[in-house]
Amino acid sequence: MNNQEKLQELFELKEHIKLGGGEKKIEKQHSLGKLTARERLDYLFDEGTFQEYNMFSKHRCTYFGFDKKEIPADAVVTGYGKINGRKAFAYAHDFTVIGGAAGEVQNTKIQHVLTLARQALVPCIGLFDSGGGRIQEGGDTCAGYVFHANVMNSGVVPQINALMGPCAGAAVYSPALTDFILAVDKTCHAHITGPKAIERVTGEIIDSETLGGAMTHSTKSGVVHLFTIDDYDCIDKIKKLLSYLPQNYKEKPESIECTDDPYRRCEELNDIIPEEPNKPYDMKEVIKAIADNHEFFEIQEYYATNIIVGFIRLNGKSVGVVANQPKVMAGCLDINASDKGARFIRTCDCFNIPLISFVDTPGYLPGVTQEYGGIIRHGAKMLYAWSEATVPILVCATRKVYGGANAGMMCSEMYPDFIFAWVTAERAIMGADGAVNVIYRKEIKAKEEAEGKEAAEALRAQYIEEYKKEFMNPYRAAERMRFNDVVEPAETRRILVQALDMFWDKDKSIPARKHGNIPL
Repeated sequence: MNNQEKLQELFELKEHIKLGGGEKKIEKQHSLGKLTARERLDYLFDEGTFQEYNMFSKHRCTYFGFDKKEIPADAVVTGYGKINGRKAFAYAHDFTVIGGAAGEVQNTKIQHVLTLARQALVPCIGLFDSGGGRIQEGGDTCAGYVFHANVMNSGVVPQINALMGPCAGAAVYSPALTDFILAVDKTCHAHITGPKAIERVTGEIIDSETLGGAMTHSTKSGVVHLFTIDDYDCIDKIKKLLSYLPQNYKEKPESIECTDDPYRRCEELNDIIPEEPNKPYDMKEVIKAIADNHEFFEIQEYYATNIIVGFIRLNGKSVGVVANQPKVMAGCLDINASDKGARFIRTCDCFNIPLISFVDTPGYLPGVTQEYGGIIRHGAKMLYAWSEATVPILVCATRKVYGGANAGMMCSEMYPDFIFAWVTAERAIMGADGAVNVIYRKEIKAKEEAEGKEAAEALRAQYIEEYKKEFMNPYRAAERMRFNDVVEPAETRRILVQALDMFWDKDKSIPARKHGNIPL
């Protein structure tokens, strides 16, 4: 065989492998509204930059007739390239080949690119579309070393996984160990045990979409960070997310040219807080008002909506935002909100992304369900995350700063770099009504017994007004240096831009130790 014949053999072999399960399986994939693994990677990476790894890999299973079964690329495509000019590794299950089922060689390929990504200090993206473990290989599937590689990469390089098809059994733990999970509507079905197994064991009847669909995991379980409508939307959001992240823990996120006036006044913020203390407003309007070009990339938009987390840019710099949402449960912190907030804070801190906290909360949510569910333990996660963070931290109190949730949203006693209040802010243990009921309980009761209910209510109203005048403002806290400044809301963008610039190169370390023990 001469050189030309050898080249021809190579080209034909590669083309055959690239067809995966063949034309009919590719057509079936398209009929389900899904791209193939290679089409997804082509859309993810800049044109001409993708270098595939181990295309010629073959399984070693000889059981159940598998020695006669061809599995091109062992049902996963792995490699590296550039995404918007930045280096990254990726892997994509090929559902056209035995449903993307994972075996020993497939898991070895994935573990290899995860290790290479860590060594190269670049992000790694996983595109999941797999029926689960390859039963025919028995214990040789060895999924565990993928988990180990995920954990070794954690906090070193960003790991982003997309659930673009089925993801069942032990395989779902790999995405769960990573930084961000995206899911595609109607095609994502992620669960530990499927509907049939659940019905057999517990008698519950449920379909795959309701059990483990993209919206289920976006609203109920909190597993998914970004809900997407199709494969293209999913990959577009991966690219957008990467733009807010650095390549690794040693770098800061990349700044871009700002096309918005960094010192722009936000006049609408002067009137956004209602006069009535219990009337809600939309904190997302505050976030968008101060962000470059009013752009806010929200994370976990549909889960624990009483707290808001996501990314903005300020003067071109990437910033993580944590904010109470007065429109939902009055902005109370509960179990799910605490988990969501703590996780986001730690993710930003891993990758040197500064944090801004917008505070308007009446406290932690009371109730038997919350106490039995462990609000003490879960609520403490936010306190831990803020205290452990070494990135620049800025805090803006817009209205209520009450009770223990004051610390949950980062208070002065936990050493933020700059904490300021709007003129509408109130820092207290609780609202005036509740405070008066505790402080003046005996006086009000005595008044009622002596002069009747109407007189008691008048006295109570008098005490409330006195308490509001004395405490329900930002100035008493500012006197005690709990706020570094009290400001006009319209000036918030300028203040944050200047503070971010001042603390961008902040150098803070935590005590030497193996690692802390967060209350999980």
